[in-house]
Amino acid sequence: MRYSTTGSNAWANSQPVQRAAGAGGNRRELALGHNGNLINAVELHAELSAEGVSFGSTSDSEIIAALIASAPAERVEDAVAAVMPRMIGAFSTVLMTKDRVIAFRDPAGLRPLVLGRVAPLPGETAPRYCFASESCALDIIGAELVRDVRPGEMVSLSEEGLESVQVIESEREAFCVFEYIYFARPDSRMNGRTLQVVRGRMGEILHREAPADADLVIGVPDSGNPAARGYARASGLPQDDGFVKNRYVQRTFIQPGRSCASTACG
Repeated sequence: MRYSTTGSNAWANSQPVQRAAGAGGNRRELALGHNGNLINAVELHAELSAEGVSFGSTSDSEIIAALIASAPAERVEDAVAAVMPRMIGAFSTVLMTKDRVIAFRDPAGLRPLVLGRVAPLPGETAPRYCFASESCALDIIGAELVRDVRPGEMVSLSEEGLESVQVIESEREAFCVFEYIYFARPDSRMNGRTLQVVRGRMGEILHREAPADADLVIGVPDSGNPAARGYARASGLPQDDGFVKNRYVQRTFIQPGRSCASTACG
C-alpha cells in the first residue's frame, strides 16, 4: 500500500488502482501503481469530473489511471504519451493491461524507477523484463538491473519485445534527496550508485564540513547507520549503538490517525 501522501489511509486508496473506460472493442482496462505526487491533481480531477468521469478514491493515482483509461488513443502507449505532459509533479508509474506492461517517469525523475531483466525460461531464448521502484526488489525474483528508466521516458513490454520512447525531454533533473538519505534501502542502486556507499560518503563529508569535539559516533537506526560509520571513519572516532529501533510501531515520519492501528497503514 502506498504511503498516504495523497488521500486518506483507506482501502479505496490502496494500489494497484484498476480502471476501465470505453465500450466494446474500444474498451480499455488497466491496473496501475504510482510512486509520487501530482501537484495539479485538483485541476485534473475537476477536468475529468466535468467530462463525466467518476472516482472511487481520493488518491491522485486514480487520476492518472482515469486519464489513461479515457484518453482517445488506439494504443495504450499513445494514451500514456498523450497524458504525460498534462501531469505536473512526481510520477514513477507502472501499469498493466491484458497484453503489456508499461512504465513511465516524470521529466524531472523525482522518484526512482528501474528496468530489470530475468533469465529466459527453459527452452526460450528471448529475455524477459520487469520493472521495480528499487533495484533491491529485483534480487528477490532473480533479476538483474539493466538501467534506470530515464526521466520523461516510457518503456513498454509486450510479446513484440521492449519499446522505449522519450516522451518528454528532461530540462532539469531533480531526484528526491530523501531517497538517498532515508527512503531507499541501502542495498539499492540509484543513478549508478549503491545507497550504502552514498550514505557513508555523506557521513565523511559531514565530518569535513561540521567536525565535532566528541567521544563517540552514534547513528539513529536504520538509515542513519551508514552515515554514522562514514563520519566515524573520517573522524577517527569510535562508532557504536546508542539507539535501538522499536520495530513494532508505525512509521515514524507519518502522523498516525486514531484508526491507524486497525487499517494496516504505513
